[in-house]
Amino acid sequence: MSNFPSVSADDITYGSTSAKVTLVEYSDFQCPACAAYYPTVKKIKEAYKYKIVFVYRNFPLRQNHKNAEISARAGYAAHKQGKFWEMHDMLFENQGSWSGLNDPKDTFIEYAQKLGLDLEKFKTDINSSESKDFVTSQERQALSLGVNSTPTFFLNAKLLRVNANYEEFKKVIDEELGK
Repeated sequence: MSNFPSVSADDITYGSTSAKVTLVEYSDFQCPACAAYYPTVKKIKEAYKYKIVFVYRNFPLRQNHKNAEISARAGYAAHKQGKFWEMHDMLFENQGSWSGLNDPKDTFIEYAQKLGLDLEKFKTDINSSESKDFVTSQERQALSLGVNSTPTFFLNAKLLRVNANYEEFKKVIDEELGK
C-alpha cells in the first residue's frame, strides 16, 4: 500500500525499531473485539519483540463507544510519561469496569496513580489539545486507509485478516520474516 504511513517518531511502538517487519494495529480501548484480541496481541508483542516493530494507533469508534476518545487520550497521557504499554494493558484488562461509566476520567487517574505517573501532568495531558490532536490525527490516518472497524491490522503495510488466534498471527508473521 503506497500511501501507508511509515513508522514515525510520533508513533507508539514496541519492539525492534530496526526490524524489517512492522505490525500496525488500529484499535479502540473500549472495543470488545479489541479486548478479545488483546491477549493474542500481547503474546505476539512479547514473542516477536526482537524481530518486529509493533505499532499501536488509535481509531476511536465514537459512534458506538462514548469513552473511546477519552481512553485513547489516557493512553497518550501515559505515553508522555513512558508508560503507554502499561496503561494499554490496564485499559484492556479492566475494560468492563470503565466502559459503561459516564465519565471514566477518575478511573483513569486511579490507573495512572497505580502506574506511578505524575498525576498533575497526567491530568493536564489527558485534557490537552495535544492529546486530542494526536488521537484525531491517527483517526484521520486510519480513515484515509479505509479502516472502518477495530481492530484492524496491517503487516508491512498490507491489510491483515486474522482471527484472535496466536497461531494464525504467528504463521503470517513468520512468513513475512522469511521473505
